[in-house]
Amino acid sequence: MKNIAIIGSGTWGVALAIHLAKAGNNIKMWSFSEEEANAINVERKCKFLPEAIIGENITCYTDMKTVIEGSEMILHVTPSKFVRETIKKYKDYVTNQPIIMCAKGFEADTLCTLSQIIEQEMPKVKYGIFSGPSHAEEVSIGIPTAIVIASKDKDVQNMVQETFMNEKMRVYTSDDVIGVELGGALKNIIAFCAGIATEINLGDNSFAALITRGLVEITRLGMAMGGQHDTFYGLSGLGDLIVTCMSEHSRNRRAGRLIGKGYTVDQARQEIGMVIESIDNIEVAYALAKKYNIEMPIVNAVYDVLYNHLDPRDAVTMLMTREKKSE
Repeated sequence: MKNIAIIGSGTWGVALAIHLAKAGNNIKMWSFSEEEANAINVERKCKFLPEAIIGENITCYTDMKTVIEGSEMILHVTPSKFVRETIKKYKDYVTNQPIIMCAKGFEADTLCTLSQIIEQEMPKVKYGIFSGPSHAEEVSIGIPTAIVIASKDKDVQNMVQETFMNEKMRVYTSDDVIGVELGGALKNIIAFCAGIATEINLGDNSFAALITRGLVEITRLGMAMGGQHDTFYGLSGLGDLIVTCMSEHSRNRRAGRLIGKGYTVDQARQEIGMVIESIDNIEVAYALAKKYNIEMPIVNAVYDVLYNHLDPRDAVTMLMTREKKSE
């Protein structure tokens, strides 16, 4: 049994809390919202996880110090765009606990990965990246899931693996921090494209091509930034790509469908009602491709759809009629 702090009370934070609480751990969660904290503590509910049952050994607070003091592990589960500002608020309360980053994405202004933010803000802390094909809706009701913990520190790998792993969750370890986090961040963009493809009635052939060539683009950029090739064909790359592209649980896929219907970005955000990491990260991936001189035609095309008024059907034609290549 461990005392575990979870920073963030969204669907993924709640799902992880439920999983860990069922394993006998004591969970303290932090929420920026008094309303969300009350829903967890009093109603034992998360509005976006209607089937989930929140156990009595999960308590939510709006005070970070209360949540972190006495904890043995800190899970950071806020949207990527809030990672740095949230870390700044709690870093002074951290002693020797490892930080486990469960968010996926980038910092748009700096193009930093989330591990780079941790290293900049807390250079002495041990940390890990927790990523893989894992919808909160399924983890929260105990559907078997496999996931990866990546860390440069073997003790962190082992601690997370031992804490999380049971018959409902299989946890693999990795030392490829950058590869694991880039797989998790970049797949959201391809899932967004999958939503557009679904809405404009492209078929299974198109869908398979999108996933396959999308993985090629993810791997190109990921390796240029220091990731290992095989990581992108594992759970945090191919695995997460498949589940996010194919499931209506994916808010990134749902957002892509709305764009395919003709919604604006702002209208899509309003309709989804939660943070859409893909939209936030398409600009980052576009900039990183330029920075590392990596060919990413799918990323370029969806960037033009969102920001240069390119019709999605014209984007498909543009991709299909590119110059001849060998695979």
